[in-house]
Amino acid sequence: MADIALIDSHAHLDYPQLADDLPAVLARAGAAGVSHIITIGVKLSTADAPKKIAESHDNVWCSVGIHPHEAGNEPDACNIEAIRAAADHPKCVAIGEAGLDYFYDYGRPDQQAASFRAQISVARELGLPIIVHSRDADEDMADILEDEMQRGAFTGVMHCFSSGAALAERALAVGFYISFSGILTFKKSTDLQAIAADVPLDRILVETDSPYLAPTPHRGKSNEPAFTAYTLEKLAEIRGLPVAEMADITRRNTQNLFSKMVLS
Repeated sequence: MADIALIDSHAHLDYPQLADDLPAVLARAGAAGVSHIITIGVKLSTADAPKKIAESHDNVWCSVGIHPHEAGNEPDACNIEAIRAAADHPKCVAIGEAGLDYFYDYGRPDQQAASFRAQISVARELGLPIIVHSRDADEDMADILEDEMQRGAFTGVMHCFSSGAALAERALAVGFYISFSGILTFKKSTDLQAIAADVPLDRILVETDSPYLAPTPHRGKSNEPAFTAYTLEKLAEIRGLPVAEMADITRRNTQNLFSKMVLS
């Protein structure tokens, strides 16, 4: 895979599982053909960590945002000025991850929605895409995306997609991208694989969400950007395309969405 250039569109390089061995993690990523990585912010209070990693590595970019799990405890979860200020960085290419997560009871739905809408507002204002986390909240998520799009256009991606086909269809209808993680490689992910078979080719991204959700054959272990290759291979198999062509497609899509990235 080293002769194929991939982009891991969503990793958490500042988390200890990766940060404690970052030079080796990045070296393994490069050896696996992963040329660029976006490291994702989940709290404004820790936003400096992914920024510093991006500053230190030419092939790493970053986002700033408030994960829905943090919507009830981050002081600036709905502070548009604070979110805007945090995003004022030359290597910040997106807002988020933001969204709704009803699987865990870490934040009330109204708190999550308010923070999500605040981050959409900043993304719209700055012309940056928003990275969306959605779990067990399909209907509310689709409703918010459609409602906010009526207030003014913005772009984004449904990251680590594992929701239903209806949410995929509604997200695509408002112009969003769909990003697939290692979940796509799991044997029981037949419904997700069916969704991946139908998403327009110009709307597909790949990611790891590392250190979580390692793909087969590394399931249950700590995930890392090098493993993007396994998700890409599965996606190519599902779509009946050569791996190299699928790599080119997802790379181009990632560049189109995260247009602030300048790839060497």
